[in-house]
Amino acid sequence: MTLLLTVFAAVVFTVLWYRRKNDEMRLGVLCFMLWGASLMWLVDAVFEYVELREAYFTPELADMANDAFLGLSVIALALVIWLAILLIKDPKGAVKRALTKK
Repeated sequence: MTLLLTVFAAVVFTVLWYRRKNDEMRLGVLCFMLWGASLMWLVDAVFEYVELREAYFTPELADMANDAFLGLSVIALALVIWLAILLIKDPKGAVKRALTKK
């Protein structure tokens, strides 16, 4: 479930990044974080399959819910890091204008 959620998020944000002419919103950074997480979960899935074999394809409902929560947490953490980078870089100058406004 973690692999599925992160790959889906990576594909969505990669399409958004690809459709934009410029990367002023730093969507590329978010894409690379999500694709990196997807690669990590893929390696984890391969090793878990090697260990469990057939049992890998019949997870318990509690395990699926736990994996879904973990996948959503990873996506949320990537979005928070991306937002922090966006606020620090301030591509449109919005933070600077808000701080210097009297």
